[in-house]
Amino acid sequence: MSDDRSSSQGSRSWLDKLLGAFSSDSEEPSSVDELKLFLRDVGTRLSLDQDGMAIIEGAFEISDQQAREAMIPRSQIVAIRADQSPEDFLPIIMDSAHSRYPVVDENLDEIIGLLLVKDLLPLIMQSPEERESLDIRTLLRPAMFIPESKRLNNLLKEFRDTRNHMAVVVDEYGGTAGLVTIEDILEQIVGDIEDEHDTDEEDDIRDLGDGSFAVKALTPIEDFNDRFETEFSDEEFDTVGGLVMQRLGHLPRRLESTDLNQWRFTVLNADNRRIRLLKATHIGTQAAGAPNESSTDSRDDH
Repeated sequence: MSDDRSSSQGSRSWLDKLLGAFSSDSEEPSSVDELKLFLRDVGTRLSLDQDGMAIIEGAFEISDQQAREAMIPRSQIVAIRADQSPEDFLPIIMDSAHSRYPVVDENLDEIIGLLLVKDLLPLIMQSPEERESLDIRTLLRPAMFIPESKRLNNLLKEFRDTRNHMAVVVDEYGGTAGLVTIEDILEQIVGDIEDEHDTDEEDDIRDLGDGSFAVKALTPIEDFNDRFETEFSDEEFDTVGGLVMQRLGHLPRRLESTDLNQWRFTVLNADNRRIRLLKATHIGTQAAGAPNESSTDSRDDH
C-alpha cells in the first residue's frame, strides 16, 4: 500500500508542476507545435524526466503521421502462399521469426488473410500425413486493410478496438504498399523496441539487391568507409546518421535525401528525435555540388 501511495504522490507532484506551469503568466499555447515547444521549456525549467517528455512529444507526433511513414515497405514483406505445404512455409517462418504473416493467393496484391504462428502449434501433435494435407486457408484470420494516408493515432485506436496487431497498407490503386503493426506505431512514440529476434550489429548495412543499401543511422562512419572504400570524416560525428543530419542542418523527415561524396542518402525511417534507417545509393560524380543544394524533401503530407 505504501508503494502505491508514494507512486501516486509522485505522479501528482509531476502533474502539479505541469499544471502550475500552465497557470503561470506565460501565454497559453494555441497550436500543437506551440504546445510541444512549451512542454520542452517546462521540462527544462522543472527538471522533468527527459524520457517521459520525449514520449509525450511522440504521442503528439503520431497525430500528424500517416501509415506510409511507419509501414514496412512492400519490398521487405515476408509472405506465405496459400498453396504451400508446412514443409514449404515452416522454414520461412523459422528463418524470419515473425509472429504474423500475410498469406497471398498469387502475389502480394492478393492477400487473403493473416497467419498467426501460434495457430500452427496443433501441428506438433499431428502425424506427418496430417500435416502434409493441411489447408492453410482453414487457419487464416481476416486481414485488415487501410489506406496509406490513415493517421497513426486513429490506427492505434482501431488496433485497440478491434484487437488487431497488423494491417495491410494499400495504395491508391488497391495494391499492397506495405504492412504496419502496432509495434511500428509504438516505436514512433517511445523509440525502437528491440526483441530477441531483432538484427544485431552485423546487419548495420544490408544489401537491398537493387544497387542500394539499407544503413542503420547508428552505423559508425568508420564501418561505412571500410565497407565501401569511402573517405567520410569521423572527426565531428561518429555515425552515418550524424553525418547526414550535419549536411541537412535539421532532423530530416522520411524520404528526404541529400548527396554526399557521390552517395545519395535517403531517410527510410525517423521519429521526432532521431534518424533510424537510411538508404545509401552510389550515384557517381553527379553528386558533386553545393552542400545543401541537392537535399530534397519528397514526403507527401496529404
